[in-house]
Amino acid sequence: MTWGTELWDQFENLDKHTQWGIDFLERYAKFVKERLEIEQTYAKQLRNLVKKYCPKRSKDDEPRFSSCLSFYSILNELNDYAGQREVVAEEMGHNVYGELMRYSQDLKSERKHHLQEGRKAQQYLDQCWKHMDNSKKKFERECKEAEKSQISYDRLDNDINATKSEVEKAKSQLYLRTHSADESKNEYAAQLQNFNGEQWKHFNVAIPQIFKNLQDMDERRTVKLGETYRSFADVERRVVPIISKCLEGMVTAAKAVDQRKDSAIVVESFKSGFEPPGDFPFEDYSQNLSRTGSDNTISTPKNEGVVKPDPKHSISKAAKNKLWLFGKKPKSPLAPSLEDFSHLPPEQRRKRLQARIDELSKELQKEVDQRDALNKMKDVYEKNPQMGDPQSLQPKISETMCNMEKLRSEIHKNESWLSEVEGKVSTRGDRRPSADVNHHTPHGRESPEGSYTDDPSQEHRSPPHQPDPRQAHQPDEFDDEFDDDDPLPVLGHCKALYSFDGQNEGTLLMKEDDVLFIIEEDKGDGWTRARKQSGEEGYVPTSYVEITMEKNSKGS
Repeated sequence: MTWGTELWDQFENLDKHTQWGIDFLERYAKFVKERLEIEQTYAKQLRNLVKKYCPKRSKDDEPRFSSCLSFYSILNELNDYAGQREVVAEEMGHNVYGELMRYSQDLKSERKHHLQEGRKAQQYLDQCWKHMDNSKKKFERECKEAEKSQISYDRLDNDINATKSEVEKAKSQLYLRTHSADESKNEYAAQLQNFNGEQWKHFNVAIPQIFKNLQDMDERRTVKLGETYRSFADVERRVVPIISKCLEGMVTAAKAVDQRKDSAIVVESFKSGFEPPGDFPFEDYSQNLSRTGSDNTISTPKNEGVVKPDPKHSISKAAKNKLWLFGKKPKSPLAPSLEDFSHLPPEQRRKRLQARIDELSKELQKEVDQRDALNKMKDVYEKNPQMGDPQSLQPKISETMCNMEKLRSEIHKNESWLSEVEGKVSTRGDRRPSADVNHHTPHGRESPEGSYTDDPSQEHRSPPHQPDPRQAHQPDEFDDEFDDDDPLPVLGHCKALYSFDGQNEGTLLMKEDDVLFIIEEDKGDGWTRARKQSGEEGYVPTSYVEITMEKNSKGS
């Protein structure tokens, strides 16, 4: 069933219908545009939501609870989900909306061409009809004139009073009119035949072909709509597997929530390491009351040497500090944050010190790698002078060595604090002191039991931890050595890397960059005996100085 044969006389209606088809296609395109704008807005709002609830702190500061980590995983999956909505919007814009708008322009141009062809064919048929109609009217007029001439001739021919000339003139006029009528008849017949032929071609060839083209165009428009309907769904279908993975990721994150693990993290995060407070002893204030020998009341035997306890100090300071669990925690008398983390409970202090040691060890490894690389480059330069001057690398090598020494000192200092908080004795290695940690705890720092000393003023700033000379050298040893009249020989010299206050007995005050004479090497206790140019002698921490021994000295 074709339009050309079935709708041969419905040109105007087909004109309206094809226009409606293009309008409908553009209406659908507008729908797709609004849909993709909704997708874009939705994706943008999802991304803003994810950004709003994502942690603004570094990962190290974020809680490690499984519920938090799962929530952040869900946020990441939701962010990927938003990306898929953006993909949907983008493909809808390109594959559906853009394609529809381009196709609409093509349809408009094609429809205009077909309608123009139809109107031209109609105009040509109208012209043929006008020629035929004019010849018909002319033939009709000529016949009427010939009929009048025939009547006039018959009237004169039957009139006895009419002259011969009048009759001849009427006859001649009749002949002329009859001849014109015959010519008009022939012309009319020719125009009629021509019009009938053109009309047949118009309604059987031209119009069917034009209407068929319009029908093909409209059917292609319908097919295109069906294809874009499918594309509209395929865009969604292509992202469904990825969206499903996002949702599966959310489910996996939900399954990863572990209440026991989170509880363990709470213990790890807040465990102080303190022992629970023990029982308070019974303090009898009735000792001085006189009692008879037969008195069965509970009493404490008289001891004249027993000192009456002071009610103001009946509870030790350490015990009071432990009782904050049942009330408001007292403010620490020290600064809010100390280099050795002694303001923290033992367990938290241990964790922080271990984390710092790990970080410093990584930095030290980087410096070691850099030193090795520089030494290799220096060897290459020495073997191939044309490649570079080996001496140009020496400042960088020296700087790296200095950084390595500082990092080693920092590591050792933190290891000493770690040993202190763990209640262990640090082992000496790489010229590191091995003093008893219970003796070299600085004033103001936390003891292994978690209590604080009274003097918060003695704090180290940056140099390595110093051992206590009183642990390795007793006062009588200092007296014997310093009372010796013969000065000890110089074994080498050293340069102070850090300042040392030398407040303990037998130690020597020095400032950074001071040059001292070595008169006794480190015997494994972390101390080196040195002498100033002024003649003053004493012990300094080995890790505080850079030692250069003489070649002819003992042990060189």
